[in-house]
Amino acid sequence: MPQPPRPKSWKPRPDARRTGGASRPGQYQPRRPAHATPAPIGDGRVWLFGLHAVRAAWENEERVIHRLLATENALQSFGPPAAPEGVERPAAQLAERGQIDKLLPEGAVHQGLAIEVDPLPEVDLSDLLVEVQLAGDADPALLVVLDQVTDPHNVGAVLRSAAAFGARAVILARRYAPEATGTLAKSASGALDVVPLVRVTNLSAAIEELQSVGVFCAGFAEAGDAMEGNARFAGPTALVFGAEGKGLREKTMATCDVLLRLPTQGAIGSLNVSNAAAVALYEARRQRLVR
Repeated sequence: MPQPPRPKSWKPRPDARRTGGASRPGQYQPRRPAHATPAPIGDGRVWLFGLHAVRAAWENEERVIHRLLATENALQSFGPPAAPEGVERPAAQLAERGQIDKLLPEGAVHQGLAIEVDPLPEVDLSDLLVEVQLAGDADPALLVVLDQVTDPHNVGAVLRSAAAFGARAVILARRYAPEATGTLAKSASGALDVVPLVRVTNLSAAIEELQSVGVFCAGFAEAGDAMEGNARFAGPTALVFGAEGKGLREKTMATCDVLLRLPTQGAIGSLNVSNAAAVALYEARRQRLVR
């Protein structure tokens, strides 16, 4: 299995930070305080597990790590690798596989590795919007928006595809989304520490704010137009997906610039949300390579 890309701390460029006083013409201004940064999801520590998730967290300078538990064999495979410059990391503690089992959800495939961490600091939507606006068409942003996708396995898999195809962030509603648990991190195979999860209070309002800085928002639904010939993903783009079964909510569909459907055929006409996201992300990446 290929290694995930080396995690990098996501930060807006220094000139992207908003300062007091009047804004420059065309500079993004939030319309409401709904997206102000709250406290991290959950105020307690979290156990992450599995080789890729542990390695990505270890190499992420934004991660605060309290303990690393590893079996003897797992520690030989893991290293551990060098910590980011200037970042302290705890010494590994040898543990039996059964000891690690007791700390994690039943059936967790931890590969003999687990770390106790603080939740990552949240990325504020307004900072992301400024970064997207400054990048413009020279480095067009690719984003994923999830509408009430609550399964941590699906969100983790979407994060993994987002990292693989160069998406800048995954945006989801705060109320109807899973927390960044070890299960989500394991499904993301390290991408949780590569692509930020941006949580918002009102998803439709967030889509409107994306549109206000020139982001083309494409929702995916079975009732949409065929993606072939109708998808224009080379510029700043947000790909919007709904939960399995329910799909996109009516208000979310009404807010998107266009509704598209994937070119599926045969007896199985729909895909798992994470698979659908991977297909659309691939198409967006392909268009950017040939533009």
